[in-house]
Amino acid sequence: MSRTIAISNHKGGVGKTTTVVNLAAALASLDRKILVVDLDPQANLTFSFGVSKVEESIYDALKGKVEIPILELRRNLYLVPSSLDLAGAEMELNSEAGREYILKEILDPVKDDYDYVLIDCPPSLGLLTINAFTAADEVIIPIQAHFLAIKGLTKILEVISKVQRRLNPDVQITGVIITLYDKRKILHRDIEETIKTYFQDKVYNSKIRENISLAEAPAQGTDIFNYSSGSKGAEDYHALAVEFLTRHEPDFHI
Repeated sequence: MSRTIAISNHKGGVGKTTTVVNLAAALASLDRKILVVDLDPQANLTFSFGVSKVEESIYDALKGKVEIPILELRRNLYLVPSSLDLAGAEMELNSEAGREYILKEILDPVKDDYDYVLIDCPPSLGLLTINAFTAADEVIIPIQAHFLAIKGLTKILEVISKVQRRLNPDVQITGVIITLYDKRKILHRDIEETIKTYFQDKVYNSKIRENISLAEAPAQGTDIFNYSSGSKGAEDYHALAVEFLTRHEPDFHI
């Protein structure tokens, strides 16, 4: 059964888009059919896959102009691209009836064609992110091992709680991924313990270490596995994908 997963954190710079790109690529390499949805007006996910110009984007689908546009990137990996036009979508859609359900309505006809749908949310908690939470079965939160990153979690938890009460009672936070991690730093280890105390078994054991290759790969329009398959970044995201499948598929083994 297909699962739709919103990957979200309203704090920028936590490795959210990096996680969507590389988790999706790793899952595709493990023979899962993956659809990634770029719901960020900055379109960083789209650019990270080397797609610079699109005739139709998620914006056009949200506005009802077209059916949801899906680009095949390679075997098992598909993209719903974004564009800068999406920046005005929240204001334009604000007067629409049922505006929180628009993404769900356009994803429902296609989501079962994929094993997993990963939504890259914008770094905000506005209407686009609420649409993602309403369409999703799960939310995964990437979080940097930094004090201010933890402090900002309260707001996203409040928004998810409201979505559960009013729009989508089934959505749950199922994972927290620690990113930009350096085990040599006492602060990072302390933050890790704090996160585990709060989220307990929702915290992934696989942490994403600081790695320059992860920052360089988007400039080449590709994922970490194509850019530097022997890097720590590739090692970490492969491990994350294996743990992800272990959690979602009880019979999974590699």
